Amino acid sequence: MGLTNKSTGTGILEKELKIDKTTPNDKIIALGGNPNVGKSTVFNNLTGLNQHTGNWPGKTVTNAQGNYFYKNNNFILVDIPGTYSLMANSVEEEIARDFICFGNPDITVIVVDATCLERNLNLVIQTLEITPKVVVCVNLMDEAERKGISINLKELSKHLGVPVVGTSAVKAKSLNELMDAVSDVASNKITPNTINIVYEELIEKAISKVEDEVKPLLQDRLNPRWVALKLIDGDKTLIASMNKYLDMNLTEEDALMSQIHEARAFLNAEGIDSDVFRDKIVSHLVMTAEKVSSMVVSFKNENYNDRDRKIDKYLTSKKFGFPLMIFLLSVVFWITITGANVPSAMLADGLFWIEDKLTLFFTSLGTPPWVHGLLVTGVYRTLAWVVSVMLPPMAIFFPLFTLLEDLGYLPRVAFNLDNYFKKACACGKQALTMCMGFGCNAAGIIGCRIIDSPRERLMAIITNNFVPCNGRFPTLIAVITMFFAGAIAGPFQSVVSALILTGVIILGVVMTLTISKILSKTLLKGIPSTFTLELPPYRKPQIGKVIVRSIFDRTLFVLGRAVVVAAPAGLVIWTMANIYIGDLSILTHCANFFDPFARLIGLDGYILMAFILGFPANEIVIPIMIMCYMSAGSMLELDSLAQLRDLLVSNGWTSLTAVCVMLFSLMHWPCATACLTIKKETQSFKWMLISFLVPTITGIVICFIVANTVRFIGLI
Repeated sequence: MGLTNKSTGTGILEKELKIDKTTPNDKIIALGGNPNVGKSTVFNNLTGLNQHTGNWPGKTVTNAQGNYFYKNNNFILVDIPGTYSLMANSVEEEIARDFICFGNPDITVIVVDATCLERNLNLVIQTLEITPKVVVCVNLMDEAERKGISINLKELSKHLGVPVVGTSAVKAKSLNELMDAVSDVASNKITPNTINIVYEELIEKAISKVEDEVKPLLQDRLNPRWVALKLIDGDKTLIASMNKYLDMNLTEEDALMSQIHEARAFLNAEGIDSDVFRDKIVSHLVMTAEKVSSMVVSFKNENYNDRDRKIDKYLTSKKFGFPLMIFLLSVVFWITITGANVPSAMLADGLFWIEDKLTLFFTSLGTPPWVHGLLVTGVYRTLAWVVSVMLPPMAIFFPLFTLLEDLGYLPRVAFNLDNYFKKACACGKQALTMCMGFGCNAAGIIGCRIIDSPRERLMAIITNNFVPCNGRFPTLIAVITMFFAGAIAGPFQSVVSALILTGVIILGVVMTLTISKILSKTLLKGIPSTFTLELPPYRKPQIGKVIVRSIFDRTLFVLGRAVVVAAPAGLVIWTMANIYIGDLSILTHCANFFDPFARLIGLDGYILMAFILGFPANEIVIPIMIMCYMSAGSMLELDSLAQLRDLLVSNGWTSLTAVCVMLFSLMHWPCATACLTIKKETQSFKWMLISFLVPTITGIVICFIVANTVRFIGLI
């Protein structure tokens, strides 16, 4: 059954947080910690496949829940968003704070990074102010050992007053030790004696005034000292969550409010206004963390971070940062382009062999030709094309992307681009969402959740389509190879293709910044927000887990959504190509209608129809073009790019057409999957429509300018 609001306090989340219990003795574990401390690795290794994800009620921030059976008990782990502090400054931090404070977990496990314990202890100490039911998981102990960092875990446990366990999340044995501590705390075998946080005398006097008044109102549901501190601080979002949890409005309690006003007046008289008050609280917590850390951490080598700093000297420098970034991007694309060819051809052969068998099956049944055409050469062939073209590049690109992520390089990309996004009145975190968009724009749009500002999040969603996704790579690569890199023979052809593709990507980045600037001056006026961007230490990626996670969590997930929208597309395409009005098919009539407009922007009617019919899945744009030019009733594949180039040239293609097709492919409407994702993320049809129109209008305008400028100066 699901835990009730009463038992979990999750009424603050607007409705129940659905956590399934298998027995009445199940224990809820809140798994918290700073970003980049290996929290998700701990969660994944404990729960394995016994997990599911969703959105926090009323929020677009994802949560992950999973079961772990240990010593005949079921522990339900809730992986809360990574946060540096419980003094929330973002939606993610607010959710993390509220679940720890009011979700009533049986145990809160705070995962910290052994290589930078001092900074991580700040969150631990804040959590201990709220609840004593805490276990500290000092993760990445193996990495700390390699860097010559030694941590006295027993001494740390003594100072904090709660169990402390050292782990290397990749090793199962260390996680067993963690669960031993969690089990002991859950069964009350350990009585915590948490660190006593004492602020300066004036603040303590103010706290005591409010604490005595608020204690009877709380009925032992919250720590009265911590509540008093937060009421004096006056954090509105926290007080709202507190009121919802308590099912009462503390601000309407006259006696309590009188004490709060008296405490604030007392502090103001001593020169401690609200800003100074919070600064003093934060400073004391930081100093306490520093003091505890200094007593338990020792270094064999004080210069243990020198290697990372030397690498960052180049990867984040103004002189080398961008060239190295472009070089790495080119290498990733080159590996993807060259590596996908063979598996894509093998997959296509296998899937189209199945198509032949389906044809024989339908023939043996004596089904009408239109049934075979609709289901096999329409729906199945479209699906086969999407899978064979989309799966191999994604299966290569996503692991490479995840390897760079695990290595710690992607935050450096955001660091390098931050200044440019700030000039465009956007957020530097948008660089990370753009990287996700290379694999799938829908994934990039979901990734925009990491941007705190609603204005900047919308801006990132609207402009994410300027990053070409995996579905647009086949069109771009084919056109580049046929019209620009085809003159170069041998292995260097793929290198040239990768370099030109990288140039197209850079153009997409430039367009992203340009449109972001325009949006910030029109629809989304505002100034860029500030944010904390941590440059995590470089780490050796876990290649096996990266490949498995990339294939199952990203590749197959994205492919599944593409297949769902591609199936009906195949039905529509076959119908339009095979139903005739007069001597022409519906598809040809539509192409003729769009032809005058299409030629204004350097295309033709069939090309534009291919992009329109490719709305469900960009992978089928080229096959639709072939079908149109050959007047066939279903999508076709030619034996080589040379044959395809001859077909295109015979139908009027020039180098200008090729350039305009590339530009339009880069800057046209998002696919159906991306549009549905935008609608879900923004909860607004209006913003989905704007996200559709902005790149579409941009692509039309750019193609019109390029085509007519070239024609005017007589180059074509």
